[in-house]
Amino acid sequence: MDGMDMGSSTSSSSGSMSTSMTMTFKNSHNTPLFSNAWTPSSSGAFAGTCIFLIVLAVIDRCLIAFKAVMERHWLAAHLNRRYVTVAGKSTEAGNIDADPDAKIASLVTAQGVEESVRVVHNLPRGPIPWRFSVDLPRALLFMCIAGVSYLLMLAVMTLNIGYFCSVIAGAFLGELAVGRFIHWPEHGH
Repeated sequence: MDGMDMGSSTSSSSGSMSTSMTMTFKNSHNTPLFSNAWTPSSSGAFAGTCIFLIVLAVIDRCLIAFKAVMERHWLAAHLNRRYVTVAGKSTEAGNIDADPDAKIASLVTAQGVEESVRVVHNLPRGPIPWRFSVDLPRALLFMCIAGVSYLLMLAVMTLNIGYFCSVIAGAFLGELAVGRFIHWPEHGH
């Protein structure tokens, strides 16, 4: 008889657990956001929280757009590095001389002497070389984007319909404002 009581208590506790874990949106104005300390206590506080989420979602899209612009800038800087040929020396500049994709340009130095310069415009085969001045800012930008994105995900996971709609509205407004910087059409070089 002891086993039956244990079985019935297990099924009743799992039954109440499944009831409390239903995945449905709620329309409560006192849903905590990120911690119990941030629990709106009035309709105005709830509206302020929703406005914050809209702004946070716009910031997320702006960070993504900024990273895309910086990626294009870093690639352009890499592709437009100038290599100076030095007479009688076999260096990287000598290797660039043999490159049919390089274009010849001229450079006037501080002494007024023109030197032969090649600007390489072809895309690199594989990743561009690691550079502290590029890869550290890239990693910091990605860390900020991930942090903001996870905060938005946590807001959506509260299943509060107001928070969900605020995040979606912010994503829409952010894409409307800066989406053209994220999706850059590739035109021929």
